[in-house]
Amino acid sequence: MGAQWKQKHREASANAKGKIFTKLTKEIMVAARGGADPAMNARLRMAVEAAKKASMTKDTLERAIKKGAGLLDEAVNYETVTYEGFAPHQVPVIVECLTDNRNRTSSNVRVLFRKGQLGASGSVSWDFTRLGQVEATPPAAGDDAEEAAIECGAQDLEPGDDGGTRFFTEPADVDVVSKALADRSWDVTSAQLIWKAKNPVTLDEAQRAEVESFLEALDDDDDVQNLYVGLA
Repeated sequence: MGAQWKQKHREASANAKGKIFTKLTKEIMVAARGGADPAMNARLRMAVEAAKKASMTKDTLERAIKKGAGLLDEAVNYETVTYEGFAPHQVPVIVECLTDNRNRTSSNVRVLFRKGQLGASGSVSWDFTRLGQVEATPPAAGDDAEEAAIECGAQDLEPGDDGGTRFFTEPADVDVVSKALADRSWDVTSAQLIWKAKNPVTLDEAQRAEVESFLEALDDDDDVQNLYVGLA
């Protein structure tokens, strides 16, 4: 859990899927500022792949790219805002937002942190490491993930979901490692920059449920893009 937190079963309802598409669209639009061609823009390429995995339609995808790149009349001014603090039981949290209204987002985040503790910049990020993370599944059961990590230039790895593996890289190498794994026929399900906790906190079942509830409330806010949590 010490990297990116993902709400369990949030893909189950149409409303939840709409929220996921909103977050993906924002990321595409911000990434497209660096160029509308995914082949020449690594951040956009990763955002497009995530959108395709979520079954975003081609029209929606192309419109988001054009809108973010300034190729349509509508002006878009999303900015990244990061907050740091603690969930209940002193669990460290980094909250990444994409917003077109910093004051609204700040107000909402402060309200959401009433059950925790909102901190200043640097208050918890010192206990996290900035890394690239590539999630992938092997072409065949039993394929050696450690060998793939060495061959593709990953620094570390850990078991992922559904038989997959999480490969960790230097921030600048996430796209290179992602491509190298794909070239070895691994199915890459996501490639992104993350904050990975150095000292994840271990909680009992009741405490963990309280933290999960706090995180779900944060994740439900439209401006919250990613949550990184120091929870074992």
